[in-house]
Amino acid sequence: MEKWGIDLGGTKIEGVILDPAGGVLLRRRIPTQADRGYAHILDRIALLVDDLAADFGRRPERLGIGTPGTLDPPTGLLKNSNTVALNGRPFHRDLSARLDLPITMANDANCFAVAETRLGVVRDEMPAARLVFGVIMGTGVGGGIVIDGQAWAGGQGIGGEWGHMFLDDSGGPCYCGKVGCVERIISGPALERFYAARAGTERRLPEIVARHRSGADPDAGATVERLLHFFAKGIANVINVLDPDCVVLGGGLGRIDLLYTEGVGRVVDHLFNPRLATPFLRPKLGDSAGVFGAAML
Repeated sequence: MEKWGIDLGGTKIEGVILDPAGGVLLRRRIPTQADRGYAHILDRIALLVDDLAADFGRRPERLGIGTPGTLDPPTGLLKNSNTVALNGRPFHRDLSARLDLPITMANDANCFAVAETRLGVVRDEMPAARLVFGVIMGTGVGGGIVIDGQAWAGGQGIGGEWGHMFLDDSGGPCYCGKVGCVERIISGPALERFYAARAGTERRLPEIVARHRSGADPDAGATVERLLHFFAKGIANVINVLDPDCVVLGGGLGRIDLLYTEGVGRVVDHLFNPRLATPFLRPKLGDSAGVFGAAML
């Protein structure tokens, strides 16, 4: 039986149909248009499912969906989403009713971690790994825990959410209501804000990294130093608690080579261990890992 998945992002919604072996049968993307509100997001997901069904020739029997944020187990309401229109809403119930389908829902970082574990780099390079921590570093910072091939969301649905651990006061207020979260320090937008405040001009992160490599921009150097320093501190706290078999670095920042060299090299400075023995792996499924993981839910 084929597997259907939806990955709901802040800017795009992706849908996929996989064959039983994980091969792609059909795949579509449409804009989320999240600024139009909660009901419109439901309509956009329904539109994508209808489009996939029309092209495939039949509707799904069930659906997996990855979401920003997570369901609150006691209330069934979505929480902790940076797509704030979803927060406090019975998203699982409403979407299941809208589509007239049973739905399995998980945080998008958990979907990423499941996909890379079962179809991607962990399967290919560390097939015996039992505990995997998947990291998303991009517009936001998130994480997912996989144990024996299954996502572990925890009793409150917040398992793996290292992006909202306290890291440093310099991060300032976060949308979650706290101060100094990891996401406010080493996400792409946070680093771009840091650079702009120092340099007096705005640049995108890839350009900042390139200017650091050229050695001609001290503000770019300070921004990359901030990334490496706080990445090492933040991920070391995760390793100290979980002691995973491996860490998979995903998201836009996961493509920065310096994280795997200088960044990982500094992790040991903050570990409760005399050495770093945790492999850091580059994901293999690209930006579609989330939707593959959703289909596998």
